Amino acid sequence: MINRCYMFSPIGTVCIEEDEAAITALYIVDKNKNMAVEAEYCSKASDILIQAKHELTEYFDGKRKKFDLPLHMTGTKFQLRVWNELRRIPYGETRSYKDIARAVGNPKACRAVGGANNKNHILILIPCHRVIGKNGSLVGFGGGVDVKKYLLELEQPKH
Repeated sequence: MINRCYMFSPIGTVCIEEDEAAITALYIVDKNKNMAVEAEYCSKASDILIQAKHELTEYFDGKRKKFDLPLHMTGTKFQLRVWNELRRIPYGETRSYKDIARAVGNPKACRAVGGANNKNHILILIPCHRVIGKNGSLVGFGGGVDVKKYLLELEQPKH
């Protein structure tokens, strides 16, 4: 059974889904924060969803750099390799699509890495926002380039 929880965040209303064992999805449902759901609405307030909301709140407050949530990722073998590699990108750092392609053993698979990023259903926890173009451009992000920019700026050290 899939349980859902909605929360307001600086990037809009997000939905967190879990299968009673791990997070299965995290996505933006309304960037304009106009969605008619209560910020605390959960279909079932499971321990995992409560922990996810807590960790995400800490992340958006600049107090969390690493997540301790169990994830249930479903995809092709290649997608899983890419997503696991994304999880290794340290907070506050970025990698190019080419860097990820090399790291998963297929240096010419830059477009395929982009495709895998596009299929990532667990935003932020699988940090596809940390993948940028080789020239530093903020290309391709399911939540929009404005959200990608916000997340990357959030992760930069404050002076």
